[in-house]
Amino acid sequence: MNQYAILRRHGWKSAGDLEKAAERSTQVGDEQMPEDIRWIRSYVLEEGEGAVGTVCIYEASSPEAIRQHASTADLPVDEIIPIADTVIVRPDPEPAAS
Repeated sequence: MNQYAILRRHGWKSAGDLEKAAERSTQVGDEQMPEDIRWIRSYVLEEGEGAVGTVCIYEASSPEAIRQHASTADLPVDEIIPIADTVIVRPDPEPAAS
């Protein structure tokens, strides 16, 4: 499998909508497509007026598998970008308390 970054700009009207989408994404990936796609992590983007977008990192068999997963889970996809390499300067910081 290859790694991809998936850009989802202005994908959800609220953090609650994103939480529901994450549940659908996990269910579809784990139950229907476990050999084709694996969600690694997401960075949530503040899009203004309470809306959020994401940059998601996935392992997938192909961009088509990502599109199929997104369609089945009712997720937006603005752009799929293959990841060429990873450079880790520091580990991700701990998330801020909500």
